[in-house]
Amino acid sequence: MVKSVPNIFKIPDLRKRILFTLAMVVIYRLGTHIPTPGLNPAALKLFLESVKGTFFGLYDIFVGGALSRASIFALGILPYISASIIFQLLGAVFPKIEKLQRDEEGRKKINQWTRYLTVLLAIIQGTSISVYLENQPITPAGPIVILPGILFRLVTILTLTAGTIFVMWISELITDRGLGNGASFIIFVGCLDDTPRAIAQTYQLVRVGEISFFSLILLGLVIFGVYAGVVLITQAARKIPVQYPKRIIGRKMYGGQSTYIPLRINTAGVIPIIFAQSVVVFPSTLTTFLNIPALNTIKEIFSPGGWLYNLTYAALIIFFTYFYTSVVFNPRDLAENMQRYGGFIPGIRPGEKTAEYLDRSLTLITFPGALFLVVMALLPMYLMHTFRVPFYFGGTTLLIIVGVALDTIQQIESHLLMRHYEGLIKGVRIKGRRF
Repeated sequence: MVKSVPNIFKIPDLRKRILFTLAMVVIYRLGTHIPTPGLNPAALKLFLESVKGTFFGLYDIFVGGALSRASIFALGILPYISASIIFQLLGAVFPKIEKLQRDEEGRKKINQWTRYLTVLLAIIQGTSISVYLENQPITPAGPIVILPGILFRLVTILTLTAGTIFVMWISELITDRGLGNGASFIIFVGCLDDTPRAIAQTYQLVRVGEISFFSLILLGLVIFGVYAGVVLITQAARKIPVQYPKRIIGRKMYGGQSTYIPLRINTAGVIPIIFAQSVVVFPSTLTTFLNIPALNTIKEIFSPGGWLYNLTYAALIIFFTYFYTSVVFNPRDLAENMQRYGGFIPGIRPGEKTAEYLDRSLTLITFPGALFLVVMALLPMYLMHTFRVPFYFGGTTLLIIVGVALDTIQQIESHLLMRHYEGLIKGVRIKGRRF
């Protein structure tokens, strides 16, 4: 792999894409440190630390700490991702949208609608945040909002919406002129935001004796094993063989090749954990919003680490895994396309029987994938408690980091192989994965 790295910079197009992606990341990271006018960053940080187990804490992780820093990029790319997921779900419900998703012109139209919906979601979220922060009590660091009023609300809505539009533009530039999916890459950068601080804190704890050297080595081995497991499951797939018959057109013979359909164990990616986390932190978020003492009992019951919290979290992950898999993978459409081109699975009748076979196969292999997501979501919490690590080690960030890293490596490798260079890892073919 070390010998293959210099080859990356020998390809002008690949070199430009990497440098362009890095430049966009630098611009994004600089923007996450530019404060929103009218907010007290120190007071906001104290407030977010008090509501760490709610949706605000989860949101701050995805935007790379931009929310706790009261940045102009506080909303990040999440409104754009939410809009994309909404249209993806609508495509499974409304046939007209599904039809648009199948052709190039239709996809362009949906992309434009996604941008409009992103702006609308950013305005709604900006309004909610500005109104909510105005109503918060004064913290030890002072008031969160320096000068509350209609002017503050308008400036905040305009700033946060403009920041989201700018981040969306950066993500689309990365997709077109950089490496991989821009939205995924920005989330990836946000998930790594706390890594340098976490490493420094861990080093300090080891130095003062709070964490023993043996525990540090053991923690490192466990983390390495968890990452290896994530890579394995992310790339794992069942190959369904497909045979295409030979066809004679004129004087030439076409077809007759054998191929396969890769059914991934984890087709839904990281989306089920994100959905499940959003739902499971809802009671805590509701308690924080309403500030009703009677609801504190619900908050305590659904506190992270409790048996009811873990059980609900696991059940939601399994549900959303099957739900989102059914949205992104349609066995009936795949069976129809295979039948149209004369393809068939050996031993399975084309058409309805093929659709049933694919659906049954996908249902069976999705279950271990769902259980793996449950383990990835719950195991890090126990590791954090056992080893008393000073950083967030969550299943969501794990899957995002591994998925985007694999996709980026796969893109680089495809450029190398296309120019007749050796791949990054000799004898191994990397399969990318976008969440």
